[in-house]
Amino acid sequence: MTLFAAAGFLIGGVDDLLVDLVWLVRRAWRRGGGTATLDELPAPTTPRRFAIFVPAWDESAVIGAMLRTTLARLDHPAFRIFVGCYPNDRATIDAVADAAAGDARVVLVIGERPGPTTKADCLNNLWNALARASEPVDAIVLHDAEDVVHPAELRLFDALLDAHAAVQIPVLPLPRAESPLVAGHYSGEFAEAHGKELVVRTALKAALPFAGVGCAIRIEALAALAAGHGTPFDAQSVTEDYELGLRLAAAGHAAHFARVRERPGGAVIAVREYFPATVNAAVRQKARWMTGIALAGWDRLGWGRALDLGDHWMRLRDRRATLAVIVLAAGYAALVGWGLSLAGHALFGGATPEPPAPLQAILAANLALLLWRAMWRTAFTARSYGWREACWAPSRMVVGNFIALLAARRAVMRYAGLLAGRAPQWDKTAHAYPAEIVP
Repeated sequence: MTLFAAAGFLIGGVDDLLVDLVWLVRRAWRRGGGTATLDELPAPTTPRRFAIFVPAWDESAVIGAMLRTTLARLDHPAFRIFVGCYPNDRATIDAVADAAAGDARVVLVIGERPGPTTKADCLNNLWNALARASEPVDAIVLHDAEDVVHPAELRLFDALLDAHAAVQIPVLPLPRAESPLVAGHYSGEFAEAHGKELVVRTALKAALPFAGVGCAIRIEALAALAAGHGTPFDAQSVTEDYELGLRLAAAGHAAHFARVRERPGGAVIAVREYFPATVNAAVRQKARWMTGIALAGWDRLGWGRALDLGDHWMRLRDRRATLAVIVLAAGYAALVGWGLSLAGHALFGGATPEPPAPLQAILAANLALLLWRAMWRTAFTARSYGWREACWAPSRMVVGNFIALLAARRAVMRYAGLLAGRAPQWDKTAHAYPAEIVP
C-alpha cells in the first residue's frame, strides 16, 4: 500500500510540476509584453448587446440582492438580465419581481416544468425565452444567483469578443470569517486554478472549460450548438458549464481565459461569491463536480482531436480526480500503518523496520514535491488575497483533501445512479450573499 501510494503521489506531483514549468516558461516569454489592463484593450465602436442568463432554483435568499447589486454595478449601456425560475418556487419568483421593481432590464422567465430539473434545462428555458422575445443580442453571459459581478466585466467582454468566440474571467471565492478552513480552502484552489492552470490551458490551446459564471459567449457560437443538438445546453449534464466549453471548442469556437486588471495596480476583473462553509455542503458540491467532470464527462465527451496532445493532457488532469482520491486514501492508510508500527516497536521493543532504498528515494521526492506544491498554493493565495490569507494555505490543502475523500464516495454513488437510468437533478447548495459589497 505504501508503494502504491508513493508511486501515485510521485506521478501526480510530476504532472503538477510540468504545469508549473509551462506557466513559468510562458510568464518568462511574455514578460514585458501583452495587455494587462482594460484601458489598453481596443474598445468596440458600438457596444455589444448582452443577455445575462441567471438560472435560479430555491434562491430567494440571494437573488434579490444579486439583481439589485448587478443592476447598480454594471458599467455598460446595453444589457438585460434573464432570470430562470420554476413554477413551484414562488419565493424566488417573488424575490425576482420585487428586485426588478419595474426595471425593464430584468426579465423573469418561469419554466413549464416544476423544479428542480437541471441547471442546463433552466438555461435552455432562458435561451428559448430570448428567442421568443426576438430581441437582438450579440452575446450571452452566464452568472449564478449568488455572484458579485465586477462593474467592468461587460466592458472587458466587449473588448475581447471580436477576437474570441467566448471569454472566461477568473472566479475568486470571498473569504468567510466563520469558516476559514472549509470555505477558505476554495480560495487557494481557485487562486491557483484561475491564476495558473487555466492560463496554461490557454497557452497550450487546449479546450477551455467554463466556470459556469463570468463567461461570455457570442450568440452565433451558441446558435451553432443549438442547431446541431436542438438546444445549446445539454439538459442531461450535471456540469453543463464544463461540458459547454469543451463542446464549443470541438465545434471550432475556442474560448479565451482573460486575466485583466481594470487599471494599473487595480484588482483583477473577476466574479466573486461565497462558497460552502460547512463540510456537508462542500462535499455535495465537490461530488457534483467530480461526477460531471471525472466520471460522466469521460464517457459523455471522450477525447479531443487525435494529435492535440495538450488537450489530451488537460482532459486527463480533469479526470484524474477519482484515481487521485484512491491514492490519497492509500497514503493516509499507509501513514496510519507506519505510525502504529513505530508505536508498537517503541512499546514492545525490536528494531524499527526501514523502507527499502528505492522507496526511501520516492518518499524523499514526494516530500520535496509536497513542499513545492504548498509553496505554490501559498504564493497564489497571497497574490489574490494577501499574506494573511496565504498563511492558511497549507492547512487548507489538508482540509481540501479530506473533503475530496468524502466527495469521492458520493460521486461514485451518484454516477452509478446515472448509469442505472436515474434522471439528473439540480443538486444545489444553499447560498449566501455579502451584506456589504466592497467597491
